[in-house]
Amino acid sequence: MQGQGALSGAGESGLEYRMPNIVRATAIALSAGLAVLPIAAAGPAFVDITWMSMANLHYQIGSTGIITDGYITRIPQEAFSGGPSGLARTAEAYRPDIDAVRRVLSAIGGPSKVNLLLTGHSHWDHSFDTATWASLTGAPIIGSRTSCFQVMAENVPADECTVVEGGERMAVADDVSMHVVRWNHSGDPDRNPEQHNPVELDAVPEPDPATGGLRAGVAEDFPNGGGTRGFLFVVDGPDGPFSWFQQSSASAVDLDVPIVVDGVNYGAPIDNLRAALEEAGVERVDLWIGTGGLSVAELVVPVIRPKAYLPIHWDGLWEPFEDGLSRPFSQATLEAFLAESGVELVAPGQFMDLWRLDASGIRPRANDEMKQALGFLGSVR
Repeated sequence: MQGQGALSGAGESGLEYRMPNIVRATAIALSAGLAVLPIAAAGPAFVDITWMSMANLHYQIGSTGIITDGYITRIPQEAFSGGPSGLARTAEAYRPDIDAVRRVLSAIGGPSKVNLLLTGHSHWDHSFDTATWASLTGAPIIGSRTSCFQVMAENVPADECTVVEGGERMAVADDVSMHVVRWNHSGDPDRNPEQHNPVELDAVPEPDPATGGLRAGVAEDFPNGGGTRGFLFVVDGPDGPFSWFQQSSASAVDLDVPIVVDGVNYGAPIDNLRAALEEAGVERVDLWIGTGGLSVAELVVPVIRPKAYLPIHWDGLWEPFEDGLSRPFSQATLEAFLAESGVELVAPGQFMDLWRLDASGIRPRANDEMKQALGFLGSVR
């Protein structure tokens, strides 16, 4: 497969890439041990967290707005086939639902509310709309090599996408640091290798010549991107520090096994998480936003000791976004484990549910205007 462009600058794995200016200077300064931000009052007092569906989140941290994943388009289930997962290939190429993404962007307050785009990994249900968000907002992207190649296929310039391999530390707002944690993907190498195993694209995928669309299969234009990326956020707020860790997929099968891509060892996910916590000087997080069920929680909770847990990516893949949440969160064994571990469960009841996290903890907030703009009325809980 011939690439349509190259990412410039040298990466640890030999890939060439260039960081966008807003994060490039920060990363360079951090690596040099220099002060990045001017001396000022403490950072934001809180972060507002909106769960938009699946693994799609909006963080408002002071004046900085961050979207993670942001998959609003819904490719139908019948489009996929092949492989043990049934998700290896698609019958045809697809294009993002730009109007749907635009409606969500308008509901959250417009382009000024999106200053940075993160992709947890590069399967279609995470990164399919990333280029659209970038085009509508002008926000730079942080993600895997694969995510950067995907958006380049949709005419996003290479220098607007930063490749992260895990272990990076970036300042994303005043007194807000983000630590990138190399992570794995759900599944099992024996049962669904095409979905689970860490795979990166090696070039920009070729859009369909007739439609300009991409093939969304996990063995086509949307592999997982070498596993996934988790994000540990640490805020130095005026009332004290607070933190949260977010991951968009996980497998207990090999959470302690190193991720190896193209001969490069990126470390075992659970060890990478410990390293990020140590670097950040965090002994426990105030909130874990994640997925994986009981088996993953049994491994992660003892490491991050979260005060609260917000489950994501449990609501299915196929129902139209505009129909809203179809069922309440219910995982009895996980809920029992969290209760025994002293972890508060913060379960969504509808798309666009909103919480505020600060040094005192997490609490829900009304978000009626945003929900009404998208037609989401009431809660399924």
